[in-house]
Parts: sequence; structure tokens; C-alpha cells
Amino acid sequence: MRTESPLEVAVGVLHNSADEVLIAWRDAHRHQGGCWEFPGGKIEPGEPALAALTRELDEELGVQVLDAEPLIRIPHQYDDRAVILHVYTVRAWQGEPHGAEHQALAWRRPNALSAQDFPPANGAIITALRLPRHYVVSADASDPEGWLGELDATLARGERLLQFRVAGDDGTRAMLAREALARCHQQGAELMINSDFRLAAEIGADGVHMNSHQLAQGIDRPVGFRGWLSAACHSPADLKRAADQRADFAVLSPVAATPSHPHGSPLGWAQWARWVAEARLPVYALGGLHPSDGPLARRHGAQGIAAIRSLWGQLSG
Repeated sequence: MRTESPLEVAVGVLHNSADEVLIAWRDAHRHQGGCWEFPGGKIEPGEPALAALTRELDEELGVQVLDAEPLIRIPHQYDDRAVILHVYTVRAWQGEPHGAEHQALAWRRPNALSAQDFPPANGAIITALRLPRHYVVSADASDPEGWLGELDATLARGERLLQFRVAGDDGTRAMLAREALARCHQQGAELMINSDFRLAAEIGADGVHMNSHQLAQGIDRPVGFRGWLSAACHSPADLKRAADQRADFAVLSPVAATPSHPHGSPLGWAQWARWVAEARLPVYALGGLHPSDGPLARRHGAQGIAAIRSLWGQLSG
């Protein structure tokens, strides 16, 4: 029995100056129609994805792409076909977007989008749009007051997604987590709790990061849990489990050697990118990375970078 190759599609997410994104209505007679979508279309055989995007946005919206950056690659299996979406962020174009094929258009803020209003394959696009380029993992807190000062410095630099990764007795840890959450929310940031669903529920945290042990145990998103759920991954099987267990995003490591894991075997960017190319959710790169590695990470398919030493606290140099 011959297996058909996946349908490859180029997708563009246009951002305007109000940080809204452009969505288009997909007619009901089309595959997965009767809902909103991000503009784009089929990649022809041998055609580069970016060239296909440029052609499709000209045909659909009457605009010429001037600047586009990869956002995410999404493989998705529908009941009747497999697709691969090559999604780009488009922040500069020439022309005024309009429904050149008579489709309705709308500008919406990413946080106002609901995955239920889009084809299933688009859910990961919406998640990627809501996530920042950095995922900050906190240092431990031997000195709580000093730790809070480091948190304030991190927030002052504009970081907006942090993971509370602090050991200690439950009472002290809960007090520190509650104070950290308040400071994050004051700055418009979100705080996730490392591996502790009970603590996250107790303080109303913005999400939970599952460690590799929890992921291997098959822990799924708890009933009624509405926050972010992320997962620590170290293999293609882990990335598959993370998607199957309904995580919103994953962290794949280590890209490079790190002082905390000196004997670990780094993946390197080529292998990291091969594994992420088959992932069905946004993935942060972790391990020996610096903010200056952000563009390199994104070229290899990353949502962005995750780090402790290079993102947490009062940085030097």
C-alpha cells in the first residue's frame, strides 16, 4: 500500500504595529473549512517554503513580503491526510492586505484567538504566538531576599515567562513562590512551577513544567487545569510523549555542554533541529545558550531559548 506524501503548506502570520495578527476566513467547502486560518497555501514540488509563502500572500492578500522569519514547523495528521505547515512571522510587507480571493479578513491580538476557531493543525501556531522568545529558569534560593532581588532584575529586563525551580521545605517554598507570582504579575509576566501541580494550584500559578520523570510516567494534563503545561525532553520519544500528554510546549536539551551537566552528551544544532522538525508543539532550546544564540536557535526551528545562567538575575557583560 502506497503512503501519500504529506501536503506541505506555507503559512504567514502578519503582525501589524498594534501587535495584532491577520486571520482569514476559510470557506466551508474547503478541507477543514468553515473556520478561521492564517493565510498561506500549498508548496509546489521543488519550491522553497519562503518562495511559496511570498507567492501565496501575493495571490491571497495582494501583498509582497519584505521580511519573514520562521516561527514553527508543524506536522499534523488529519483523518484523511497528513500536512506539514511551514509557518513564518511576517512583520514587513508592501501593499495593503485585502481579500483578493473575496475571503473575510480580521486583525486579532494573539491572546484573543481560540484554537477551537481554527483547523486543528493551527493550534500550535496560536501557542507559539503567545509564547515569548525566552523561557527563564530560576536559580535555587539559598538566600530568599537575594533571590527576589534577582527576580526583580530579571523582570526589569523584560522577561515574561519564568519557571520557579526552588528546593526547600514546603512552607518556605510556598511563601517564596506566592511572592514571586505577585511580582511577575505586576510586571505582566507569567510564572510556572517546576513539577509541583499541588503548589501551582495552591497559589494560582500560570502553569507547571513537568520534569522528565513525570513525562515518562505518562502524567497528563489534570482535569480542569487551564495553565501552561511544559515538559522537559531529551529525545524524539520525549517530544512525542509531550504532545500526546497535551503539553503546550517543550524544552529539548542539551544543545551544548553546560557546567551543571559536564558529562552530558550535547546534541548539537543539526541533531536538535532534526528532532524538533517532527515535534507537534513549540520547543525551546536549552543547554549552554546565551541570548545572542536566539536567532541561531530560531533558524533551527526553536521557539526560542531557555536558560538559567544567561537569563536569570543581574547579568554581567
